[in-house]
Amino acid sequence: MSDGRTGIQNQALGLAEAIARLTPAEIEIKHVRWRALFDRWPSGLKTPAMLTPGSFDPRTATEWPDLWIATGRASLPLSARVRDWSGGRTFVVQTQDPRWRYDRYDLIVAPAHDGLSGDNVFEIIGSPHRITPSKLAEAAPAFADRIAPLPHPRVTVMIGGKSKAFDLPEAHAAVLADQIEAAVQTTGGALLLTFSRRTPEAAKAVMTERLSALPGWIWDGTGDNPLFAMLDAADHVLVTEDSANMATEAAATGKPVHVLPMIALKPPGKFARLHADLAAQGAARPFDGTLKDWTYAPVNETERAAAAVLEAMAARG
Repeated sequence: MSDGRTGIQNQALGLAEAIARLTPAEIEIKHVRWRALFDRWPSGLKTPAMLTPGSFDPRTATEWPDLWIATGRASLPLSARVRDWSGGRTFVVQTQDPRWRYDRYDLIVAPAHDGLSGDNVFEIIGSPHRITPSKLAEAAPAFADRIAPLPHPRVTVMIGGKSKAFDLPEAHAAVLADQIEAAVQTTGGALLLTFSRRTPEAAKAVMTERLSALPGWIWDGTGDNPLFAMLDAADHVLVTEDSANMATEAAATGKPVHVLPMIALKPPGKFARLHADLAAQGAARPFDGTLKDWTYAPVNETERAAAAVLEAMAARG
């Protein structure tokens, strides 16, 4: 259950898929969206009558699942009431810090960098995600024509964008592009680059202009998303520091993760804690302009969270 945005949905879906790898399960994807007039209302004031057409509507539910996994602010007004609506049948898992009614969820799978604690809190490094070696390998053949001929080392770059904590102005994007270009040229490798929906257009334009001469592929957002295939092919992964999702996904590959600096709009706080946690696992280091190699065991926190969910469900009976 989520609002359907890829980065949000993949947290709930990734956890569900990890659980399905441990026990037989049928996964159904549901979306919740609120009418524009009510979208910013406090969660406690929202009712199903305020949902947009096409959203999951609990008033029409005839059968409740054994397990409900939800992510994001939009899901909270439903998640907090599922136990009541289902007569206690459904075990409710919320990922991220809900920041509201902590007692209404059977288990909260929360990023350790948020510092949340409680009897129903299970902390993980970063966020749940869908990255597994098998999923990456499955994605590769569809993009082999573009990627297979490229020289090594292949450098996959994941660029985020403006948020409350960070910005990526054009001038800084140009600096990053020049540093990435120099690193790839020095090694004789290739570039595989994707942008986020949050990447400012000016930053996207200048990076595309400065990096387009390198061997590789800068995905322009058209057609199927090649991210999984790019991660499968990567010898190194570069990620901007603004996204917990991207850093966690990169660390699940077992490939060296280089963190690209952005312009901080406030103290890095939880992002600094996340990067410190990934560094302690041997996964991530600040990008220093070079493509040094190192090895580490892939950071597999989604699988650990899946086992915790099943254990908690069994304990409740």
